[in-house]
Amino acid sequence: MKHSAILQHVAVALLLAMMLVSCNRGSNAARNDDRQASLLVMTQKRGYLKVEIKDPWHNGKLLHTYLLVPRDSVLPRDLPAGTVVRTPVRRALVYSEVHTSVMRELGGFEAVKGVCDANYFTDPEVLARVKHGAIADCGSSSAPSIERVIAMKPDAILLSPYQDATYGQVEKLGIPLIECADYLEYSPLGRAEWARFYGALLGSEERGDSLYRAVRGRYDAIVARTQKATSHPSVITEMVISGVWSVPGGNSYMARVIKDAGGSYPWSDDKSTGSLSLDFDQVLAKAQNADFWFIKWTGINTLAQLQAQYDLNKNFKAFKTRRVWVCDTGESHFFVRIPFHPDVLLHELAAVLHPELFPGYRHEYYHHLDR
Repeated sequence: MKHSAILQHVAVALLLAMMLVSCNRGSNAARNDDRQASLLVMTQKRGYLKVEIKDPWHNGKLLHTYLLVPRDSVLPRDLPAGTVVRTPVRRALVYSEVHTSVMRELGGFEAVKGVCDANYFTDPEVLARVKHGAIADCGSSSAPSIERVIAMKPDAILLSPYQDATYGQVEKLGIPLIECADYLEYSPLGRAEWARFYGALLGSEERGDSLYRAVRGRYDAIVARTQKATSHPSVITEMVISGVWSVPGGNSYMARVIKDAGGSYPWSDDKSTGSLSLDFDQVLAKAQNADFWFIKWTGINTLAQLQAQYDLNKNFKAFKTRRVWVCDTGESHFFVRIPFHPDVLLHELAAVLHPELFPGYRHEYYHHLDR
Protein backbone atom coordinates (compact mmCIF):
# COMPACT_ATOMS: atom_id res chain seq x y z
CA MET A 1 0.00 0.00 0.00
CA LYS A 2 2.81 2.36 0.90
CA HIS A 3 4.54 1.60 -2.41
CA SER A 4 1.31 2.23 -4.31
CA ALA A 5 0.77 5.56 -2.50
CA ILE A 6 4.32 6.67 -3.33
CA LEU A 7 3.79 5.83 -7.00
CA GLN A 8 0.57 7.82 -6.98
CA HIS A 9 2.34 10.84 -5.47
CA VAL A 10 5.11 10.59 -8.07
CA ALA A 11 2.57 10.34 -10.87
CA VAL A 12 0.71 13.40 -9.62
CA ALA A 13 3.96 15.36 -9.29
CA LEU A 14 5.00 14.43 -12.82
CA LEU A 15 1.57 15.40 -14.14
CA LEU A 16 1.75 18.79 -12.42
CA ALA A 17 5.26 19.37 -13.77
CA MET A 18 4.12 18.51 -17.30
CA MET A 19 1.15 20.84 -16.93
CA LEU A 20 3.44 23.65 -15.77
CA VAL A 21 5.80 23.14 -18.71
CA SER A 22 2.86 22.97 -21.09
CA CYS A 23 1.40 26.14 -19.58
CA ASN A 24 4.72 27.96 -19.92
CA ARG A 25 5.10 26.81 -23.51
CA GLY A 26 1.55 27.85 -24.28
CA SER A 27 2.07 31.26 -22.69
CA ASN A 28 5.31 31.80 -24.60
CA ALA A 29 3.78 30.57 -27.87
CA ALA A 30 0.77 32.87 -27.48
CA ARG A 31 3.05 35.79 -26.70
CA ASN A 32 5.41 35.09 -29.59
CA ASP A 33 2.72 34.38 -32.17
CA ASP A 34 1.66 38.01 -32.27
CA ARG A 35 4.99 39.64 -31.44
CA GLN A 36 5.51 43.02 -33.01
CA ALA A 37 8.20 44.49 -30.76
CA SER A 38 11.72 44.21 -32.17
CA LEU A 39 13.50 45.01 -28.89
CA LEU A 40 11.42 43.11 -26.33
CA VAL A 41 11.52 39.35 -25.69
CA MET A 42 9.56 37.89 -22.77
CA THR A 43 9.94 34.22 -21.85
CA GLN A 44 8.12 32.52 -19.00
CA LYS A 45 10.43 30.27 -17.01
CA ARG A 46 9.74 28.10 -14.01
CA GLY A 47 9.33 30.54 -11.13
CA TYR A 48 10.18 33.75 -13.01
CA LEU A 49 9.66 35.75 -16.19
CA LYS A 50 12.78 36.45 -18.22
CA VAL A 51 12.65 39.76 -20.09
CA GLU A 52 15.39 40.62 -22.57
CA ILE A 53 15.77 44.13 -23.97
CA LYS A 54 17.78 44.15 -27.17
CA ASP A 55 20.35 46.89 -27.65
CA PRO A 56 18.95 49.21 -30.36
CA TRP A 57 22.39 50.68 -31.08
CA HIS A 58 24.50 47.51 -31.19
CA ASN A 59 23.09 44.73 -33.32
CA GLY A 60 23.14 41.32 -31.70
CA LYS A 61 23.73 42.63 -28.17
CA LEU A 62 21.42 42.98 -25.19
CA LEU A 63 20.76 46.24 -23.43
CA HIS A 64 19.43 44.56 -20.30
CA THR A 65 18.04 41.29 -18.95
CA TYR A 66 15.39 41.33 -16.20
CA LEU A 67 14.25 38.42 -14.10
CA LEU A 68 10.78 39.12 -12.74
CA VAL A 69 10.11 37.04 -9.64
CA PRO A 70 6.81 37.22 -7.69
CA ARG A 71 7.23 38.74 -4.23
CA ASP A 72 5.48 35.89 -2.48
CA SER A 73 7.69 33.16 -3.94
CA VAL A 74 11.11 31.86 -3.00
CA LEU A 75 13.90 33.13 -5.22
CA PRO A 76 14.74 30.32 -7.69
CA ARG A 77 18.24 28.88 -7.24
CA ASP A 78 19.01 28.54 -10.93
CA LEU A 79 18.46 32.16 -11.98
CA PRO A 80 20.64 33.24 -14.93
CA ALA A 81 22.51 36.53 -15.00
CA GLY A 82 20.20 39.53 -14.95
CA THR A 83 18.56 42.16 -12.78
CA VAL A 84 16.10 40.60 -10.35
CA VAL A 85 12.87 42.56 -9.95
CA ARG A 86 10.34 41.48 -7.35
CA THR A 87 6.80 41.88 -8.66
CA PRO A 88 4.46 43.53 -8.38
CA VAL A 89 6.50 46.71 -8.16
CA ARG A 90 5.00 48.75 -5.31
CA ARG A 91 7.11 51.89 -5.16
CA ALA A 92 8.29 53.21 -8.51
CA LEU A 93 10.23 56.32 -9.45
CA VAL A 94 9.06 57.22 -12.97
CA TYR A 95 10.83 59.66 -15.26
CA SER A 96 8.13 60.05 -17.95
CA GLU A 97 4.41 60.82 -17.99
CA VAL A 98 4.02 58.31 -20.83
CA HIS A 99 4.74 55.58 -18.32
CA THR A 100 2.67 56.92 -15.43
CA SER A 101 -0.19 57.02 -17.93
CA VAL A 102 0.16 53.40 -19.03
CA MET A 103 0.60 52.37 -15.39
CA ARG A 104 -2.81 53.89 -14.68
CA GLU A 105 -4.34 51.92 -17.57
CA LEU A 106 -2.81 48.76 -16.18
CA GLY A 107 -4.26 49.39 -12.73
CA GLY A 108 -0.88 50.18 -11.20
CA PHE A 109 -1.02 53.93 -10.71
CA GLU A 110 -0.73 53.61 -6.93
CA ALA A 111 2.79 52.29 -7.46
CA VAL A 112 3.88 55.74 -8.70
CA LYS A 113 5.61 57.12 -5.60
CA GLY A 114 8.05 59.50 -7.25
CA VAL A 115 8.63 61.35 -10.53
CA CYS A 116 11.40 63.29 -12.21
CA ASP A 117 10.83 66.39 -14.34
CA ALA A 118 7.51 67.05 -12.60
CA ASN A 119 7.21 70.40 -14.42
CA TYR A 120 6.69 68.49 -17.69
CA PHE A 121 3.77 66.47 -16.33
CA THR A 122 0.21 67.50 -17.19
CA ASP A 123 -1.76 64.79 -15.38
CA PRO A 124 -3.84 66.63 -12.73
CA GLU A 125 -3.68 63.72 -10.29
CA VAL A 126 0.10 63.42 -10.54
CA LEU A 127 0.49 67.16 -10.05
CA ALA A 128 -1.89 67.18 -7.09
CA ARG A 129 -0.06 64.29 -5.42
CA VAL A 130 3.30 65.96 -6.00
CA LYS A 131 1.93 69.15 -4.44
CA HIS A 132 0.71 67.30 -1.35
CA GLY A 133 3.77 65.08 -1.03
CA ALA A 134 2.08 61.77 -1.90
CA ILE A 135 4.37 61.56 -4.94
CA ALA A 136 7.96 62.67 -4.38
CA ASP A 137 9.41 65.28 -6.74
CA CYS A 138 12.90 63.91 -7.29
CA GLY A 139 14.07 66.81 -9.44
CA SER A 140 15.60 66.65 -12.89
CA SER A 141 15.91 63.35 -14.75
CA SER A 142 19.44 64.35 -15.77
CA ALA A 143 20.52 64.75 -12.13
CA PRO A 144 17.89 63.46 -9.68
CA SER A 145 18.08 64.40 -6.01
CA ILE A 146 19.70 61.31 -4.50
CA GLU A 147 18.44 62.27 -1.05
CA ARG A 148 14.84 62.33 -2.26
CA VAL A 149 15.27 59.10 -4.20
CA ILE A 150 16.63 57.32 -1.12
CA ALA A 151 13.87 58.79 1.07
CA MET A 152 11.08 57.49 -1.18
CA LYS A 153 12.57 53.96 -1.10
CA PRO A 154 11.76 52.87 -4.68
CA ASP A 155 11.87 49.21 -5.63
CA ALA A 156 12.25 50.16 -9.32
CA ILE A 157 13.19 53.22 -11.37
CA LEU A 158 11.60 53.56 -14.82
CA LEU A 159 13.71 55.66 -17.18
CA SER A 160 14.40 56.02 -20.89
CA PRO A 161 17.78 54.82 -22.20
CA TYR A 162 19.93 56.78 -24.64
CA GLN A 163 22.95 55.66 -26.61
CA ASP A 164 26.02 55.41 -24.39
CA ALA A 165 24.05 57.06 -21.58
CA THR A 166 24.90 56.72 -17.91
CA TYR A 167 22.41 57.34 -15.14
CA GLY A 168 24.60 59.07 -12.59
CA GLN A 169 24.37 58.34 -8.89
CA VAL A 170 21.10 56.35 -9.13
CA GLU A 171 23.10 53.54 -10.76
CA LYS A 172 24.96 53.06 -7.48
CA LEU A 173 21.90 52.68 -5.25
CA GLY A 174 21.27 49.01 -6.01
CA ILE A 175 17.73 49.76 -7.21
CA PRO A 176 16.59 48.00 -10.42
CA LEU A 177 16.75 50.44 -13.34
CA ILE A 178 14.02 49.61 -15.83
CA GLU A 179 15.27 50.81 -19.20
CA CYS A 180 12.08 51.80 -21.03
CA ALA A 181 13.28 51.42 -24.61
CA ASP A 182 9.74 51.30 -26.01
CA TYR A 183 10.19 54.71 -27.66
CA LEU A 184 12.91 53.21 -29.87
CA GLU A 185 10.51 50.77 -31.53
CA TYR A 186 9.82 51.83 -35.11
CA SER A 187 6.68 49.72 -35.44
CA PRO A 188 3.51 51.31 -33.97
CA LEU A 189 2.28 47.97 -32.64
CA GLY A 190 5.82 47.12 -31.53
CA ARG A 191 5.78 49.99 -29.06
CA ALA A 192 2.24 49.17 -27.94
CA GLU A 193 3.37 45.62 -27.10
CA TRP A 194 5.55 46.98 -24.29
CA ALA A 195 2.33 47.27 -22.28
CA ARG A 196 2.87 43.55 -21.65
CA PHE A 197 6.20 44.22 -19.95
CA TYR A 198 4.83 47.03 -17.81
CA GLY A 199 1.84 44.86 -16.92
CA ALA A 200 4.21 42.11 -15.78
CA LEU A 201 6.16 44.58 -13.64
CA LEU A 202 2.94 45.65 -11.93
CA GLY A 203 1.63 42.13 -11.41
CA SER A 204 -0.99 42.75 -14.11
CA GLU A 205 0.36 40.61 -16.92
CA GLU A 206 -3.11 39.58 -18.10
CA ARG A 207 -4.20 43.20 -18.17
CA GLY A 208 -1.12 44.13 -20.19
CA ASP A 209 -1.80 41.33 -22.66
CA SER A 210 -5.45 42.40 -22.90
CA LEU A 211 -4.55 46.04 -23.55
CA TYR A 212 -2.12 45.09 -26.31
CA ARG A 213 -4.52 42.63 -27.96
CA ALA A 214 -7.33 45.21 -27.94
CA VAL A 215 -5.10 47.87 -29.51
CA ARG A 216 -3.83 45.44 -32.13
CA GLY A 217 -7.37 44.29 -32.93
CA ARG A 218 -8.53 47.85 -33.55
CA TYR A 219 -5.39 48.71 -35.52
CA ASP A 220 -5.74 45.67 -37.79
CA ALA A 221 -9.45 46.39 -38.34
CA ILE A 222 -8.63 49.91 -39.56
CA VAL A 223 -5.93 48.57 -41.89
CA ALA A 224 -8.45 46.09 -43.28
CA ARG A 225 -10.65 49.03 -44.23
CA THR A 226 -7.89 51.15 -45.77
CA GLN A 227 -6.85 48.21 -47.95
CA LYS A 228 -10.15 48.71 -49.77
CA ALA A 229 -9.15 52.23 -50.80
CA THR A 230 -8.85 52.88 -54.51
CA SER A 231 -6.51 55.85 -54.09
CA HIS A 232 -3.39 56.50 -52.03
CA PRO A 233 -2.95 60.24 -51.52
CA SER A 234 0.54 61.46 -50.72
CA VAL A 235 1.34 62.79 -47.26
CA ILE A 236 3.93 65.03 -45.64
CA THR A 237 4.30 65.71 -41.92
CA GLU A 238 5.61 68.41 -39.57
CA MET A 239 7.27 71.64 -40.75
CA VAL A 240 10.54 73.55 -40.81
CA ILE A 241 11.67 74.79 -37.39
CA SER A 242 14.77 76.99 -37.03
CA GLY A 243 15.90 76.01 -40.52
CA VAL A 244 15.50 72.25 -40.01
CA TRP A 245 12.62 70.03 -41.12
CA SER A 246 12.62 66.71 -39.26
CA VAL A 247 11.16 64.30 -41.79
CA PRO A 248 10.26 60.76 -40.69
CA GLY A 249 12.52 58.18 -42.32
CA GLY A 250 11.01 55.71 -44.74
CA ASN A 251 11.18 52.87 -42.21
CA SER A 252 10.01 54.95 -39.26
CA TYR A 253 7.02 54.74 -36.97
CA MET A 254 5.19 57.58 -38.75
CA ALA A 255 5.96 56.27 -42.23
CA ARG A 256 4.38 52.95 -41.23
CA VAL A 257 1.27 54.69 -39.92
CA ILE A 258 0.91 56.67 -43.16
CA LYS A 259 1.17 53.47 -45.20
CA ASP A 260 -1.31 51.63 -42.98
CA ALA A 261 -3.69 54.61 -43.23
CA GLY A 262 -3.79 54.15 -46.99
CA GLY A 263 -1.45 56.97 -47.90
CA SER A 264 1.75 57.19 -49.89
CA TYR A 265 4.92 58.76 -48.57
CA PRO A 266 7.54 60.67 -50.61
CA TRP A 267 10.40 59.14 -48.58
CA SER A 268 9.11 55.56 -48.64
CA ASP A 269 12.28 54.35 -50.38
CA ASP A 270 14.45 55.62 -47.54
CA LYS A 271 15.60 52.94 -45.06
CA SER A 272 15.96 55.14 -41.97
CA THR A 273 13.99 54.24 -38.86
CA GLY A 274 14.52 57.67 -37.29
CA SER A 275 14.18 61.19 -38.69
CA LEU A 276 15.95 62.91 -41.55
CA SER A 277 17.15 66.45 -40.86
CA LEU A 278 16.45 68.35 -44.08
CA ASP A 279 16.17 72.00 -45.02
CA PHE A 280 13.01 73.56 -46.44
CA ASP A 281 14.17 73.46 -50.08
CA GLN A 282 14.92 69.73 -49.91
CA VAL A 283 11.41 69.00 -48.65
CA LEU A 284 9.78 71.34 -51.16
CA ALA A 285 11.66 69.77 -54.06
CA LYS A 286 10.52 66.27 -53.16
CA ALA A 287 7.07 66.80 -51.70
CA GLN A 288 5.67 70.08 -53.00
CA ASN A 289 2.70 68.28 -54.55
CA ALA A 290 1.79 66.19 -51.52
CA ASP A 291 -1.99 65.93 -51.18
CA PHE A 292 -2.18 66.20 -47.38
CA TRP A 293 -0.08 67.82 -44.69
CA PHE A 294 -0.18 66.73 -41.02
CA ILE A 295 1.51 68.87 -38.38
CA LYS A 296 2.03 68.39 -34.64
CA TRP A 297 2.52 71.80 -33.06
CA THR A 298 0.81 74.30 -30.81
CA GLY A 299 -0.65 77.71 -31.59
CA ILE A 300 -1.40 77.13 -35.27
CA ASN A 301 -5.14 77.36 -35.90
CA THR A 302 -5.31 78.98 -39.33
CA LEU A 303 -3.48 78.82 -42.64
CA ALA A 304 -2.44 82.43 -42.10
CA GLN A 305 -0.67 81.42 -38.89
CA LEU A 306 1.05 78.56 -40.71
CA GLN A 307 2.23 81.02 -43.36
CA ALA A 308 3.38 83.42 -40.67
CA GLN A 309 5.46 80.60 -39.19
CA TYR A 310 7.36 80.42 -42.49
CA ASP A 311 6.14 82.34 -45.52
CA LEU A 312 7.18 79.74 -48.11
CA ASN A 313 4.81 77.19 -46.54
CA LYS A 314 2.25 78.67 -48.92
CA ASN A 315 4.02 76.96 -51.84
CA PHE A 316 2.85 73.46 -50.93
CA LYS A 317 -0.11 72.04 -52.80
CA ALA A 318 -1.72 70.91 -49.54
CA PHE A 319 -1.62 74.51 -48.30
CA LYS A 320 -3.19 75.84 -51.50
CA THR A 321 -5.93 73.22 -51.51
CA ARG A 322 -6.58 73.60 -47.75
CA ARG A 323 -5.69 70.04 -46.87
CA VAL A 324 -3.63 70.85 -43.79
CA TRP A 325 -4.41 69.17 -40.47
CA VAL A 326 -2.85 70.20 -37.16
CA CYS A 327 -2.62 68.47 -33.80
CA ASP A 328 -2.26 71.02 -30.99
CA THR A 329 0.16 69.19 -28.73
CA GLY A 330 0.02 71.94 -26.14
CA GLU A 331 -3.70 71.46 -25.55
CA SER A 332 -3.97 67.68 -25.92
CA HIS A 333 -2.47 64.56 -24.37
CA PHE A 334 -1.28 63.29 -27.75
CA PHE A 335 2.29 62.47 -26.73
CA VAL A 336 1.13 60.76 -23.55
CA ARG A 337 -1.62 58.59 -24.97
CA ILE A 338 -0.60 57.71 -28.52
CA PRO A 339 2.54 55.63 -27.74
CA PHE A 340 0.38 52.79 -26.39
CA HIS A 341 -2.63 53.57 -28.59
CA PRO A 342 -1.31 53.79 -32.16
CA ASP A 343 -4.75 52.67 -33.34
CA VAL A 344 -6.03 56.15 -32.41
CA LEU A 345 -3.38 57.89 -34.52
CA LEU A 346 -4.04 55.50 -37.39
CA HIS A 347 -7.77 56.21 -37.22
CA GLU A 348 -7.15 59.97 -37.23
CA LEU A 349 -5.06 59.83 -40.41
CA ALA A 350 -7.12 57.19 -42.20
CA ALA A 351 -10.33 59.16 -41.68
CA VAL A 352 -8.73 62.21 -43.32
CA LEU A 353 -7.24 60.33 -46.26
CA HIS A 354 -10.31 58.15 -46.84
CA PRO A 355 -13.40 59.78 -45.29
CA GLU A 356 -15.63 57.56 -47.43
CA LEU A 357 -14.37 54.53 -45.48
CA PHE A 358 -14.89 56.14 -42.06
CA PRO A 359 -18.19 58.04 -42.22
CA GLY A 360 -19.09 60.00 -39.13
CA TYR A 361 -15.64 59.82 -37.55
CA ARG A 362 -15.03 62.67 -35.09
CA HIS A 363 -11.41 63.73 -34.76
CA GLU A 364 -9.97 63.77 -31.29
CA TYR A 365 -6.52 65.23 -31.96
CA TYR A 366 -6.15 66.67 -35.47
CA HIS A 367 -8.23 69.61 -36.66
CA HIS A 368 -8.60 70.91 -40.18
CA LEU A 369 -7.21 74.32 -41.14
CA ASP A 370 -10.07 75.49 -43.31
CA ARG A 371 -9.22 79.18 -43.39
